[in-house]
Amino acid sequence: MNTRIPPIQCLLTFEALARLRSGTQAAEELCVTPSAVSHRVKQLEQLLGTRLFGRADFSLTTEGSEYLAHVREGLAMLSRFPSSEAVPGKRKLRIAVTPTFARSILMPRLRQFMEAYPEIDLTLQVSIPLLDVVAEDADLTIRFGTGRYADVESICLVKDDVTPLASPAYVRDHGPFDTPADLQRAKLLRSPLEPWRTWFAAHELDWPEPIDGSSFNDIGLMCDAAEQGLGVALVRLKLGKPWLDNASLVRLYPRNVPSPHAHYLCWHTGAMDRWECSAFAEWLKKSLE
Repeated sequence: MNTRIPPIQCLLTFEALARLRSGTQAAEELCVTPSAVSHRVKQLEQLLGTRLFGRADFSLTTEGSEYLAHVREGLAMLSRFPSSEAVPGKRKLRIAVTPTFARSILMPRLRQFMEAYPEIDLTLQVSIPLLDVVAEDADLTIRFGTGRYADVESICLVKDDVTPLASPAYVRDHGPFDTPADLQRAKLLRSPLEPWRTWFAAHELDWPEPIDGSSFNDIGLMCDAAEQGLGVALVRLKLGKPWLDNASLVRLYPRNVPSPHAHYLCWHTGAMDRWECSAFAEWLKKSLE
C-alpha cells in the first residue's frame, strides 16, 4: 500500500484553520507562524490532490468540508489514547551550525522552537566558519561568509556590526583608549573570520592587517582569550552579547562598523519541500528579526 498518510501537524493545522477561519488565530493556537500555517495547508492539499479552501476567508470547498469531518473523527479517536501512542514518530532534522552562532544566538532561542515543534527532533552538528567543513548528512547549514554559494540555496539570517572588545582589567592596565589610534599600543587578537582592516578603514587608519599575535578560527575562543586579558578582539556585537551581558568584555569605542560578512542559512535544492526544514527556516528567520 503506497498511500501516504498526511503528517499529523498538517491535519491539526487544517482543523484549526477551518474552525477559526483566521490564519493568525490558527497560528497563535498552534504556536507557529502564519506562514507555517499556510505551508502546512498547502502541503496537505498537495498530498490529497485537491483544494480544501476556496476563498481568502477560508471557507471550505465541498471536498474540504467532507475531509474535515473525517479529520475531526480521526483526531477524536486519537485523543482517546495516551499521547505517547497518539503521536507518530518524530521527524529528524540535522543542522550544521558554526560554534559561536550556536552559543550566542541559536541556543538562547532553541527552547522556543522545541516548544512550538515538539514533533521535531534536532541534531546540531558543528561546522567550521568560512571553510564550510560540515557533516555531509546535514539537512540545513548555517554558514558565515559572503553569501555567494554556488552549491546551495540560501537566505541571509544575520548581518552585524564589529567593534573592539577587551576585558575591564586589560583596559585598566593598557588604556585609556580614547581615540582609535590608541589601539596602536594594544595587543590585537586576530581571526580570519573578522579582519581588522574593516575597522581600520572605517576609522581612516592606514594600518596593515596584523600578522603577529594569537589567532583564532572561532570568535567564541577569541572572546574567551580577550576575557582572560590576552588582548583586544574585534567582535560582532550579536556574537559577543554573552560576554558583554556579563561584563567580562567591554566596548572600547561607541562606533559600530558593518561586518563585510554575514550568517546564512543554506540548503540543497528540494530540502524545503520537507516541512521540518521549512518550519525551522521560517521560525529562525522570524526569531532573528
